Amino acid sequence: MHPLRKNRPLRRIVLAGAATVSTVVMLLALKPHTAPEAVSATAPAPSASSSQGATEGGTTVTGESVQTRWGPVQVRITVVDGKITDVTAVTYPQDNPRDQEINAYAVPQLRSEALAAQSADIDTVSGATYTSEGYRQSLQSALDSAGL
Repeated sequence: MHPLRKNRPLRRIVLAGAATVSTVVMLLALKPHTAPEAVSATAPAPSASSSQGATEGGTTVTGESVQTRWGPVQVRITVVDGKITDVTAVTYPQDNPRDQEINAYAVPQLRSEALAAQSADIDTVSGATYTSEGYRQSLQSALDSAGL
């Protein structure tokens, strides 16, 4: 009988074990998208950094900074006569080209949704779920601070 055709179950077990260990090591070596402290379950609560200021005939209010999986999101609104006239994303994830690509598309959509809805009851932008959720929370914080 040829030496390669011998039935050697122990050799197969060792090779399968080595392949499994190698795969696990490679998976653990993958780097997360953001720094580990940004994804930590014990991350500090969002700071209440609401600020108000008067503009031409209106009030500008900045909502809380909301920490998302990919980075903080913070929104500033301008209110004139009880109506939202402007919404600006002050902070949003843009650390890498993929974040920039996603948010270049998502932030303008979220802005137009907020202006149309006149509330934080806006739809999530497909592909930007975390940014959309952070935007919605910060927007609601700003609306609460403005008394809307």
